[in-house]
Amino acid sequence: MTTRTQDGSAGDVDYGAIGCGYSAYRRPDARIAQAIAEALGGARTVLNIGAGAGSYESAARSVTAVEPSESMRAQRPARLAPAVNAVAEELPFADGEFDGAMTLFSVHQWSDVTAGLCEMRRVTRGPVVILTCDPRLVRDFWLYEYAPEVLDTEARRYPPVEEMAAALGGDSSVQAVPIPLDCTDGFNEAYYGRPEMLLDPAARQACSAWSFVDDGVRERFDRQLRDDLASGAWDERFGQLRTQPTHEGSLVIVRATP
Repeated sequence: MTTRTQDGSAGDVDYGAIGCGYSAYRRPDARIAQAIAEALGGARTVLNIGAGAGSYESAARSVTAVEPSESMRAQRPARLAPAVNAVAEELPFADGEFDGAMTLFSVHQWSDVTAGLCEMRRVTRGPVVILTCDPRLVRDFWLYEYAPEVLDTEARRYPPVEEMAAALGGDSSVQAVPIPLDCTDGFNEAYYGRPEMLLDPAARQACSAWSFVDDGVRERFDRQLRDDLASGAWDERFGQLRTQPTHEGSLVIVRATP
């Protein structure tokens, strides 16, 4: 059964509690949007599951958005159509209604990933595109040395890419997505060369994994990173990242066609 939180969010995160500033920090990055558009392959009508505030909907010509969180639906800009209040596991659409479908930074929050992906496949004639993180790679990031609990949470939540591909069936591929140094979409790895940004509590709040750890973890992270930045210890170990144009981390696109 799909469960909903107080503001209607489905899955494991209450966006009524953490999502109030989400759109200010999670702004779509044009280079990631291009990778999504290429994966959609020119699909004209696209279903966007877990659409949130509407990031990356410019990657498709005509988008129908689905978003269960009242808080996130309220943050959608006026230029976008309102989102349908529904969950991935129970889509209110006909078989094969859309040319393509996408879910972006959302699948790890679903209560039943296999059921949701099967529903996406049911209503989609063409490609299904998932922007997600490979759980095998999320710990390969400097943040793990300061807040391992956060990335352990990420690794538990993200479904294995092979399982998602199997649930969708057909022909599938997994493509790494390079993260630019000045990435405008503020997920954890987007700050690979800008560690100071993660000292901003609002920036951390826009990454849902931080909501699963307690104040002690956040305070320890803040203290240790500030100390290492002040002493130069962070730059001594990771300083080359400050000028590295892109970072190939855990961010991937899983694409499946019938």
